[in-house]
Amino acid sequence: TIRVWNETVSNLTLMALGSSAPEILLSLIEVCGHNFVAGDLGPSTIVGSAAFNMFIIMAICVYVIPDGEVRKIKHLRVFFVTAAWSIFAYIWLYMILAVFSPGVVQVWEGLLTLFFFP
Repeated sequence: TIRVWNETVSNLTLMALGSSAPEILLSLIEVCGHNFVAGDLGPSTIVGSAAFNMFIIMAICVYVIPDGEVRKIKHLRVFFVTAAWSIFAYIWLYMILAVFSPGVVQVWEGLLTLFFFP
């Protein structure tokens, strides 16, 4: 058999889609219901969910390692690429919501965001 997907990439993609799907759909419904103007729920829901995923879930992953056992990251390059894109995503979200067009998500911002994060 020929592997089409890299296992790490496919796992990261499925985990990201699975954990973020409710927030994204909720935000999409709100934006469509408010004539494409960001409401109070959308951006804060996405940022809050991402912060929860980043801090709480990582803390639990560190906490559940048994005493005396050491774990190391197997694929350090994948970790750094993921970390860099995560930081870029937070900066980009801030730029869209607070700098470029506060309170409104414009079509070009949405399309550019989709281009950045395939």
